[in-house]
Amino acid sequence: MTLLRKKTDHELIHQFKDGDLYALEALIVRHKDKLYTSILFLVKDKYLAEDIFQDVLIKIIDTIRGGRYTEEGKFLPWAMRIAHNLCVDHFRKVKRTPAIKTSDDRDIFEVIHFTEEGADTKMMKRQSHDRVRQMLDLLPEDQREVIILRHYADLSFKEIAALTNCSINTALGRMRYGLINLRKMMTEKKIAL
Repeated sequence: MTLLRKKTDHELIHQFKDGDLYALEALIVRHKDKLYTSILFLVKDKYLAEDIFQDVLIKIIDTIRGGRYTEEGKFLPWAMRIAHNLCVDHFRKVKRTPAIKTSDDRDIFEVIHFTEEGADTKMMKRQSHDRVRQMLDLLPEDQREVIILRHYADLSFKEIAALTNCSINTALGRMRYGLINLRKMMTEKKIAL
């Protein structure tokens, strides 16, 4: 498994196509945190996020096994596009859009691994993360989505634009206004992170 971690996504995909299941495992382990975190931020429900994450994995496996995966770009943006589309499909099925609400749920941070720290540092980080998440929840959906995809999924603005069906300038604008709105909230509520 250690040797597999050093391989590129491209190499792992080819090994999986050749029947190496450990290559698939290495690929999933490498990208699971970003995929799951992005899904969770979009659907705001831990159990639903887990279900959609499983559906994403199944779709990835089926597509690669079926020989339909074209290596036009990087693996992660492709996988993120699948995750995003499955989230959109979910909201279409239930005929509602994601609600913007304040959440006390800290499940998102179950996937973030910190080095061992003191209880006071952990508490301060948790409070900061909670404040950021609460402020993100108050942003308009399009601004929140761009910030999540850029910060948590580490996608480029070009990838975000393709994923959200908008121009790069629109994605940049949404990010800019989202950050302006976050700063405004911090100033108004006198929040320090």
